[in-house]
Amino acid sequence: MYMIENGNTAAALGVKLCRAGVIAAYPITPQTPLTEKLSEYVELGEMKAEYIPVESEHSALAVCIAASSAGARVFTATSANGLLYMHEQIQWASGARLPIVMCVVNRAVGAPWNVWNDQQDSISQRDTGWIQIYCCDHQQIIDTVIKAYWLAEKISIPIMVCYDGY
Repeated sequence: MYMIENGNTAAALGVKLCRAGVIAAYPITPQTPLTEKLSEYVELGEMKAEYIPVESEHSALAVCIAASSAGARVFTATSANGLLYMHEQIQWASGARLPIVMCVVNRAVGAPWNVWNDQQDSISQRDTGWIQIYCCDHQQIIDTVIKAYWLAEKISIPIMVCYDGY
């Protein structure tokens, strides 16, 4: 039996249950606990995956593009400005029809800094060719992550699983 403490834990458990083989991550709040949980699963041997800490969000998606192109089941996550930084690679992934699953832990994009909840980060990527699915509770997050892998692999389209951060 699993205790789902929050949305990030739910998402991490969904990724674990789907046996993602490559996880590329760069920390950005409020997504950080999700990727920390995945690195913990890998470190403890609970998940057979290659966890790759990268130097930027752009690189995280580039790693996922390369690994997915080679046939791996991949995962990454981001939030707010990190998603905007991925924009070039987001276009590439959808154009290549790669079944990438990415959690977007929604947070406002604002200058100079904003940590309030807002969905404009993911909405700004609406026309990039990714399916976006928005979740409203922890159970829906884990269910949607699992279903996202099935759907992405069935129709060869990347999917963003979006849920509110703070």
